Amino acid sequence: MTTYRIGEAAELLGVSVDTVRRWVDAGRLPADRDDHGHRHIAGVDLAAFARSSADEPDPGTGRSSARNRLRGIVTAITRDSVMAQVDIQAGPFRVVSLMSREAVDEMGLEVGSTAVAVIKSTTVVVERGDDR
Repeated sequence: MTTYRIGEAAELLGVSVDTVRRWVDAGRLPADRDDHGHRHIAGVDLAAFARSSADEPDPGTGRSSARNRLRGIVTAITRDSVMAQVDIQAGPFRVVSLMSREAVDEMGLEVGSTAVAVIKSTTVVVERGDDR
């Protein structure tokens, strides 16, 4: 099972480390401690939290992405016999990509894993984002 350190979770959610710690301390985001006392968040739990707390950018706030690579967490995968839909939460942005089921399986994508949405015009290419 994929797990994330507090700093990794903060980066994926687009918030500060202190914010994630407060969410964990308040019980909003489940976390376990390892043998050294460090907190880790299960990828599935982080994906559920990201999905439930996702907000749409407000019109007129000026939020935009100046880059074409959005790193995030896979929050859902829907497969049929040929195609798959992959939902990625990258900070406050939800990115949905349709690709072949074979590509999803070959990349080993699963809910809770990290991925990078590479955006070019109307095409979104998803790359596995794990550094592990």
